[in-house]
Amino acid sequence: MRPPKPTEPLKLSGIPKTWFIDLDGTVVVHNPGLANPDRLLPGVKEFWAKAIRQEDRVILTTARNAQYEAATRAFLVAEDLRFDRLIMGLPTGERIIVNDKKPSGLHTAIAINVLRNGGLDGIEVKIDPGL
Repeated sequence: MRPPKPTEPLKLSGIPKTWFIDLDGTVVVHNPGLANPDRLLPGVKEFWAKAIRQEDRVILTTARNAQYEAATRAFLVAEDLRFDRLIMGLPTGERIIVNDKKPSGLHTAIAINVLRNGGLDGIEVKIDPGL
């Protein structure tokens, strides 16, 4: 099942961002026990190309055991998905980001929940220099 397409683009400021992106079920097909080779989900490469800018930082998160780190990194590099950090071995529960709101009113913590294995197709990001 595919996630519904948002009705409005996600409006972000023009300043550099930090992206915390879950790996399994968001970027690649959820793969319990890594029984199968990794496969990118729909819209992932397009999202990286359109939304993530060179000055942004990308931190990938996963509950995968650290023993799979080399294979995971190799897959990401082969797929040309730029990332700055890969954090392995996290709990499978919620990932909570707490951040301050800038004096200008800019919210600096944003969450996007996608359906497992739905990919990133349909998530549109617009940079608003006025934010």
